[in-house]
Amino acid sequence: QVQLVESGGGLVQAGGSLRVSCAASGFTFSMYTMAWFRQAPEKEREFVAAINGNGRSTDYADSVKDRFTVSRDNAKNTVYLQMNSLTPEDTADYYCASKYAPYINTIDKNPLQYAAWGQGTQVTVSS
Repeated sequence: QVQLVESGGGLVQAGGSLRVSCAASGFTFSMYTMAWFRQAPEKEREFVAAINGNGRSTDYADSVKDRFTVSRDNAKNTVYLQMNSLTPEDTADYYCASKYAPYINTIDKNPLQYAAWGQGTQVTVSS
């Protein structure tokens, strides 16, 4: 069955970096757009970044542009989110999600369009 497992979260000081990963199984990974969302306490889940199936198209939330980088390794069925220059406002649970989108270059930011989700990994940025 479809499974997404995030890892790599933790505690980091403001200005630091962290890379979270999402290992996927149970589906043809390269046919899916992979996205990262986050949810802070008492806030709604929000789009962070996404990458299309062949890795040639990416999109980011304005709040993380130029600080975060999404990438994927289709040979390893894994998507990554490299987070640099972290601030306390980046503190949240980070979730990866998948959307079936073969040969599509446009990125969907609507969480309702993503069918499968991981359990999340917690990222805490201290000031």
